[in-house]
Amino acid sequence: MKIIKKAAFIKAMGNPPKQIEEFIGLANSGTKEASIARMKSPAGWSEPGQKPEFDEYSVVLSGELRVKTKDKSVNLKAGQAVIMAGGKWVQYSTPKGAEYISVCIPAFSPKRVNRDEA
Repeated sequence: MKIIKKAAFIKAMGNPPKQIEEFIGLANSGTKEASIARMKSPAGWSEPGQKPEFDEYSVVLSGELRVKTKDKSVNLKAGQAVIMAGGKWVQYSTPKGAEYISVCIPAFSPKRVNRDEA
């Protein structure tokens, strides 16, 4: 058994800055198989598009998370979730602000995100 006593705060991409609290993953527990983090994102936050090398599972706890792919854009509200397959282009934003949990398999790594060039 491994107890996680507190989250690690990860620097987030995008503007205005959001808060990432990683509980399980490479940065906090050394876990490479998966990462679990809570995101606290202000209204108006947006990040560059990306084509990650991991699957991402997000559950919206409050507010609204916008998920944009090459084909469509959806706004998820509290109680809704999304599964994004790795290797697919996606862009996340929170026009009204949101708090959500993200699980990445394998674990999130800046090297595996493959963000669009600015």
